[in-house]
Amino acid sequence: MTIHPGHFVAIVGGACAGSEAAFQLAQRGIYVAVFEQQALPHGKIEDGLPKWHVKLRDKEEGKINEKISHPNIFYVPLTRLGRDIEFQEFVEKWGFSAVLMACGAWRDRPLPVDGIDAYHDKGFYYQNYFVDWFNHYHEPGYNRHQCDIADGAIVVGGGLASIDVVKILMLETTARALKKRGHDVDVLSLEHKGIPHKLDELGVKWEDLGIKGCTLYYRRRDVDMPLAPLPDDPEKHEKARSVRQRILSNAQEKYLFKYEDRSKPVDKIIENDRVAGLVFRKTEVVDGRVKDVPGSDFTVRSPLVISSIGSIPECISGIPASGELFAIKDRDTGQMSGYDHVFALGNAVTGRGNIRESALHAQQVAVHVMDEFLFWKDSDHEKAQQEGWDVIHTLPAKRVLSAAQIEALIERVREQQQRVGYDNDFAKWAEQYKPVRLENLLESE
Repeated sequence: MTIHPGHFVAIVGGACAGSEAAFQLAQRGIYVAVFEQQALPHGKIEDGLPKWHVKLRDKEEGKINEKISHPNIFYVPLTRLGRDIEFQEFVEKWGFSAVLMACGAWRDRPLPVDGIDAYHDKGFYYQNYFVDWFNHYHEPGYNRHQCDIADGAIVVGGGLASIDVVKILMLETTARALKKRGHDVDVLSLEHKGIPHKLDELGVKWEDLGIKGCTLYYRRRDVDMPLAPLPDDPEKHEKARSVRQRILSNAQEKYLFKYEDRSKPVDKIIENDRVAGLVFRKTEVVDGRVKDVPGSDFTVRSPLVISSIGSIPECISGIPASGELFAIKDRDTGQMSGYDHVFALGNAVTGRGNIRESALHAQQVAVHVMDEFLFWKDSDHEKAQQEGWDVIHTLPAKRVLSAAQIEALIERVREQQQRVGYDNDFAKWAEQYKPVRLENLLESE
């Protein structure tokens, strides 16, 4: 590989946003190092998108793999910022032209019930932990963590992720109840057909299974659930709200969970050092704001509570924060407060798990970094290719690194790769760490 002078950008996180930004940069001749905390750069596509999304998962992971395989990209797996590399040293001392934070939103937003986090794994789970277990527990030798399934569970939330959580609960409890009756049903086919349809096929009545079902509690109304976006045009809001109601209703019909709106948790019930339910308070929505209804508290006992109220970026020592989020000067450019060459992108900024939104924001930030920060436009890249890379010194490029500086960075990156046993052959590495798929196990039976 012939090294030329130019730019070298580090990206933290290699999933939807990170791979898209890396690919945009690499296509313009910029060297890119992608630091990923896991073995593969699939993020929540692998661990947060429930495993019944087989086609979508494979499609998106294929896109990520193809982008990360670009020859200008150096992939560094199993390396976590804040644990393996200290943030301030990384951004201030390594010498990258820019650093892009595409580390996603892996941490659950805390459930606003005092002291409940002390009971995690004791009748209480957060969504990310729970869905990660569901996606992987079928794998041979799986030993990451174990989640207990209980009938009559409480789920607190209101978005698409909370619908996924109640679906998992209903699919798991139904499949286990059917197995006790001699019907071995996998959750993939049960999700695809829906519980009522599958029961009809088997000649089993729902009431005979003795399942109470889980209940989703939301602090607002069903029309407020962010299951479909509200368009900018206020005249279209009523139609969008009806779409939200229909999505919820269809999910209930297909997966048989219950729903209670205008109910927010205010306290926990603890018995035998475990969560045994929640105390809720009724609310009303006035001019778009949630208000408590005085004297409306009610108790719901349950052997399991799951919080699904959103995800936020993980706290990393040294990264400027504003409340639960990274401190960002400008959402559109992603520039981080306190640094002129550090930018955040994707879910770390948008706060949403939408694949398309994450990729679009990553593309937007990457183009801004190239055009407005590094002053390295498409036309400059074309000129360098045609006339030789030494021409970069005659262009208005900013933070240009010499070939020797880039070689030193590549050497440091390769040392990190060697530390985790990665030999810079991404295709071989991806095959080595490819997860065992439930659909493949079912086909082999």
